[in-house]
Amino acid sequence: MEINNYTNEIVGVIPTADIVEGRLGVFTTHSHDYDFGSKTDLPGFIVPATAEQANDARHIITWQVDNRPFPAALPVPEFSFNTRQGYGKTTNTPFSATVYLTNRGNQEGLTIPSGAPSLAFGKGTYTLPSGAFINHASIVNAGALLQVANTAEDTDDAGKLKYLATYSTRKVGTVREYDTSTGKLTFDLD
Repeated sequence: MEINNYTNEIVGVIPTADIVEGRLGVFTTHSHDYDFGSKTDLPGFIVPATAEQANDARHIITWQVDNRPFPAALPVPEFSFNTRQGYGKTTNTPFSATVYLTNRGNQEGLTIPSGAPSLAFGKGTYTLPSGAFINHASIVNAGALLQVANTAEDTDDAGKLKYLATYSTRKVGTVREYDTSTGKLTFDLD
């Protein structure tokens, strides 16, 4: 996902389930705790389960800003406090880690794990890679209306953008550009 332009509406969130970067969703409560309560003051984030929630899905999720030097071995689930004494301590091993050569936010289509601190951007202009939206013949037209898929109607595609044939309360954005060579969709989020 590319962030082209955004307003000052950025919210730190905690996904309550694994969510692919670039999905839209709504705020909710959560039960995750982290480093002595530092996650408890952030709202939870979920993909819409119903059409009503999809109407309110006006935030797009992405990775938190990470200033660590790369490459980095990042464990899942993340645990920053344990590793302060190194990987040789028995409480820190074994763990499952992926080695990333660049920041996860610089890659497309990665899944943000449940409970990982993330950012939800509001109104702005964003670009989604091919496969991050539900393809439709009319979605490639500039000015096409967009709605958010929900679990009840589009089980595996909840949180993805999809074409909206006629204006209604389900409209959350408008297509700005579709790149036919890369399949990327640039849109304005209301």
